[in-house]
Amino acid sequence: MTFRLIAGPCVIESRDLVLQVAERVSGLCQELGITYVFKASFDKANRSSGTSFRGPGPEEGLRILQEVREQLGIPVLTDIHESQQAAMAAEAVDVLQIPAFLCRQTDLLEAAARAVAGTDKVVNVKKGQFLAPWDMAQVVNKLRESGLEPESGRLWLTERGSSFGYNTLVVDFRGLPQMQALGCPVIFDATHAVQQPGGQGTSSGGQREFVAPLARAAVAVGADGLFMETHPDPSQALSDGPNMVPLHRLEALLRQLMALRAVVQDGLAVSTL
Repeated sequence: MTFRLIAGPCVIESRDLVLQVAERVSGLCQELGITYVFKASFDKANRSSGTSFRGPGPEEGLRILQEVREQLGIPVLTDIHESQQAAMAAEAVDVLQIPAFLCRQTDLLEAAARAVAGTDKVVNVKKGQFLAPWDMAQVVNKLRESGLEPESGRLWLTERGSSFGYNTLVVDFRGLPQMQALGCPVIFDATHAVQQPGGQGTSSGGQREFVAPLARAAVAVGADGLFMETHPDPSQALSDGPNMVPLHRLEALLRQLMALRAVVQDGLAVSTL
């Protein structure tokens, strides 16, 4: 099965930044045989503070994302937060992402399923920090009832960690095969898993030094892909800087992960418990 990487800046800060990141990561993925999906949000509706930068909004943001898609010939992913955003976003991007906080919002799930009906486009649902892996069965059922079958390969689930006390997340890697048993490809979000939600008061903190070990663990467990936010200068990023991977460090990490995946794939061919 092709390994996927969903990567890009947290939010659209500018057209130039988006194109710079997309072009660089696309080149890396072509070289390494990874299926690349560019990601960036046109609106971050769940920021810690009401004064935080949210993005350019749907009109300008979707125009930029469509330009990335057309200019570089790569699939593009973005979040939607409201049901009315689903149809217009589906015209510009290839993957509609349901944020973790909204993964149980029935109207939003149904709107996303309707927006991709009759196409080869995808819905990616992030597992809420408050849900057990098996609770995602009901999310999958809602989408199935709306016409999006898991067997189509067009419904992805993403693990991004679970709340562990205050301002902390922890990852139970048993959740990856448990969600794969629902019939969906499962992605591991290595950067939001090290986030410290609201950890800096008016913004979230993060521990990016743990992105690489958690990503290695996910590959070893058999994740179908990885989600990693990346930025040329995370210290200056307008959203999620503390947990993003510096763009110049991404190549070495991806090479390591693909080498590990090759070993894991060889091992799976000869070892079953």
